[in-house]
Amino acid sequence: MTNQIKIAVIGVGRWGVHLLRNFLAHPQVDVVAVLDPHPERLAAIKQQFNLDDNVVLTTQWEDLKKVPGLTGVAIATPATTHYALIKDALQQGYHVLAEKPLTLDAGECRELCYLAEQNHLILMVDHTYLFHPAVEQGKTVVQAGKLGDLRYGYATRTHLGPVRQDVDALWDLAIHDIAIFNAWLGQLPVKVQATGTVWLQETGEQGSRGAEGKKDINSPLPQGLADLVWVTLTYPDGFQAYIHLCWLNPDKQRRLGIVGSLGSLIFDEMSQSSPLILLHGEFEQQGNQFIPVNQRQEVLELELGEPLGRVCSCFVVSVLNNTPSEISSGWVGTQLVEILAALTLSLQQGGQPVFIDKRSEL
Repeated sequence: MTNQIKIAVIGVGRWGVHLLRNFLAHPQVDVVAVLDPHPERLAAIKQQFNLDDNVVLTTQWEDLKKVPGLTGVAIATPATTHYALIKDALQQGYHVLAEKPLTLDAGECRELCYLAEQNHLILMVDHTYLFHPAVEQGKTVVQAGKLGDLRYGYATRTHLGPVRQDVDALWDLAIHDIAIFNAWLGQLPVKVQATGTVWLQETGEQGSRGAEGKKDINSPLPQGLADLVWVTLTYPDGFQAYIHLCWLNPDKQRRLGIVGSLGSLIFDEMSQSSPLILLHGEFEQQGNQFIPVNQRQEVLELELGEPLGRVCSCFVVSVLNNTPSEISSGWVGTQLVEILAALTLSLQQGGQPVFIDKRSEL
């Protein structure tokens, strides 16, 4: 078994550049090709990373099929292109690491997962937060029972832009927090609700999404793309998580918490010094009074390491061992798309509850 794989990076925009950087630095990866439809980007990354002349730089997908010994591809292109690219890559015998979301349609996601399995290939989704040391440590804390009886969860993901024209705030932002809640709880929501408000892009101004000829699922509200979305996730044991999403708010927040009977666990990405904090505290009943006791703050130490670097390393190991990632397989990506699709339906129906078939727990 070889311990070196040949990879092509497809798409070197804002995120693809970071994928390229990590794969170039990986000792078991030989980056043999880079594809991007913009020639100026290819010229820029050739200079930025001092790429060898042997690295194929191309604007054409067909050129990759001529690269000898290509093992896998990392796809960082707009989500509307994912289905066709991933399907062709799998049919060509390439392992695939795809930027999230896997696709914009749950049926397409399932089709790609089955195709990968049939061809004995790795299909992995870059849900970077699932590889964040704070998320990994948080999962350990929650599942060890340190919070006591779990009561509810909450998350806020806000900023002033960027405002997307192809998807609403739900599809742009929610997938991160849903992935974290699912991982920490070790289960999937069975009921979801979403309400939203549109200010900036009303009917006719939004872009399109999905395969040509399909119903445009990118119009969650009749009047356009939601700038503000409120999400409620209900899990099998009754636990509920509430998520606030907005790209129209100068108060930049990336904060998620779970509250239990013995304390709260807070993941605050904006805190450089202490992103993961365990706030101990509970009530002691004295007569008809509830007195706070055992209050203290514990800053949890985290392992070092760039989350995206961990994603790339996991993909390499999965390919070399031909073993799917337990953390972020294509099936995990499919579950998240199913949840987003259900939330979109709820949004279209003004916040009506939408039930999701319970599938295998994470």
